[in-house]
Amino acid sequence: MDFGSNYIELQLGSFTFRLSETIITTWIIMAGLIIFALIVRHKLNKFEDVPKTGFQNFIEMIVESMDNFVAGNMGEKYRYFGNWFFGVFAFILISNLSGLLGFRAPTADLGTTAALALTTFVLIHFMGIITGKLGYFKGYFEPVPFLVPLNIISEIATPVSLSFRLFGNLLGGTIIMGLVYSIPMVIRVWVPAFLHIYFDVFSGCLQTFIFVMLSMAFIGDKIADND
Repeated sequence: MDFGSNYIELQLGSFTFRLSETIITTWIIMAGLIIFALIVRHKLNKFEDVPKTGFQNFIEMIVESMDNFVAGNMGEKYRYFGNWFFGVFAFILISNLSGLLGFRAPTADLGTTAALALTTFVLIHFMGIITGKLGYFKGYFEPVPFLVPLNIISEIATPVSLSFRLFGNLLGGTIIMGLVYSIPMVIRVWVPAFLHIYFDVFSGCLQTFIFVMLSMAFIGDKIADND
């Protein structure tokens, strides 16, 4: 679902493909992240035990920060989730900040945020099942069996709230910035700069942190050996 975005049509024989701004921007962000990952992978063999370059210091800092953040919220045993959450964090953050470059933020599209929330939803229940075994399903019958429907609804509400929270904040900022750019040029010279700082930078970073933090909390809550 894409609200208010333009489309580019591609004709291939008798088939017509419509690519939205969201898809194009997402591809650009993905390509940038893949290229960055390949550069890091290439330089990895040259990394030293004692960093001598700013690039190595930067990479080690962000990787260790995410690993420590995950370990602090989910437990040392699940530090490996840092790999996943680093990718999610980087994608959402760059998507949120893409408005500074004139792109439509992919996270202002419910399709993008729903996909991200569904991956969290799958991880929540996957970790609950493999760590809790049959005890995981027993939790749906507590405190009393007739509350099973309500427990199921509460679980379904998790990805819905995650996706709409991120989507709503980013779409709201996109709409407001679109209205601002329609005002007279005299006012438009200075107003957008301040609003970009809030909607793209501050709100974008804040919503990225909230999404990742809540995802960790939801997954950690289902891990049986964290009880």
